[in-house]
Amino acid sequence: MLTKSLVETKARVGVFAIALGAYLPQFPSLVPEFKGQYEEFKKLIPDSVELIDGGIVTTKEQSMEAGDKFRAADVDLVILQLLTYATSYNMLPAVRDLDVPVVLVNVQKMKAPDYANTDTATWLGTLYACGAVGEMVADLERAGKRHAVITGVVEGGDPQVEAEILDWCKAAQVRRRFRDTNLAQIGRPYPGMMDLYIDETNLYHRMFVYTKQFDWEKMWAIADNITDDDAVREKAQDILDTFDIEGGGSIEKVWDMARYVVAFEQWVKDEKIALVASHYDGFAQGKAGVLDSMLIPAFSMLIKQGVACAVEGDIKVAMAMSILKTIAGMGQLSEMYSIDFNEDICIIGHSGSGDADISAKKPNMKIVPVFHGKTGGGYLTQFYPHLGPVTYLGITQDRDGHFKFVVAEGVNEEGPIFTFGDTNMRTRFSIGAREFCNRWSEAGPTHHMAAAAGRHIDTLLKVAKIMNLPVDVICR
Repeated sequence: MLTKSLVETKARVGVFAIALGAYLPQFPSLVPEFKGQYEEFKKLIPDSVELIDGGIVTTKEQSMEAGDKFRAADVDLVILQLLTYATSYNMLPAVRDLDVPVVLVNVQKMKAPDYANTDTATWLGTLYACGAVGEMVADLERAGKRHAVITGVVEGGDPQVEAEILDWCKAAQVRRRFRDTNLAQIGRPYPGMMDLYIDETNLYHRMFVYTKQFDWEKMWAIADNITDDDAVREKAQDILDTFDIEGGGSIEKVWDMARYVVAFEQWVKDEKIALVASHYDGFAQGKAGVLDSMLIPAFSMLIKQGVACAVEGDIKVAMAMSILKTIAGMGQLSEMYSIDFNEDICIIGHSGSGDADISAKKPNMKIVPVFHGKTGGGYLTQFYPHLGPVTYLGITQDRDGHFKFVVAEGVNEEGPIFTFGDTNMRTRFSIGAREFCNRWSEAGPTHHMAAAAGRHIDTLLKVAKIMNLPVDVICR
């Protein structure tokens, strides 16, 4: 399901190439050779990111100029093409003042040598690989810089290299999204869920996310000035296209809900919000009751458009949802519900807002008299996650406030699910349900996690390296 995004950010990726300057006057043919290779290499960087071009570097001074460009652009990642052997002074000045990973791309132009007909210039220009990579990593280690290596070949194309570069650019997008947008905290966390409590200043310091705090009184009036009936009607149709409504749906039935969605859309644009963590614990009367009753589907419409909306005021799972939405196109809030010991599977899900993009069929919306454990009643939404591979991401903190990822991959299987209106999945893990529950819990996550269809641990490891965070991999 392709929908427009309310969250527009573009990662900035610094790109440069290095070669040993001493070779160029000795073998003049290397100059056009390297220029051509670098121009082709830059085509591997996807249009989804902004390329900050540091050029071909053969001197310390050129490396410093590239570094100036990268710092001025506040790059989220640096990708370095090793054209041939080069000394590490070609690299270090460009990255010494940056706190982002350096991805060393070690691609050889030709698949294999024509041994009898290869001269020195041909070897250095089209067949040199690996020799400088260890030197670069050794000096990046000594400089305290994060790093990764991609090795491959140009001749004939190399899908693995292209996929790795694309994956790194996806991961970089998380950093940019967190830096360029804000998190809206409406109300405060569910009382007593102390695993969700957070220091917003520490959050900004460690994860780049700035928190804007909103009172519910302001949100109750958010739709008062919405007078564009055409926009409301269009949004009402969008809601009907997104959900099957129990008992039947009509534009009139969802009109007020559509007004609030239109208002929320304008709000997230005005406030530059990409993440929302909310919890309401009032009396649900008057205007408060009207909004509270329809908040779950309204926020689900925002999630569909890229804004992570977490219930119970959980900022950490809002970040996890946003990360998976960014790299996988979907982010569903979840928690452990039950274990089916007969089948050795975990039942995982949650009530509240969800992501239509994880649903294999049209999600359902129905009215319930009571939101369990919460104030009031109103619309629940149930989504039907895709069968097959699934990835879970939890974000937690240690005693010193440092953040950590907890990740796992499993497989969603067909079978009976709960029918009381909550989204839930039947997930089988390679280590079994009992051991998964033990290991996941021992990692100390909050009781919420985000889910996305597919296998995404490799990309999450790149996100963690960019964000400079540890990762507990529970199972694959």
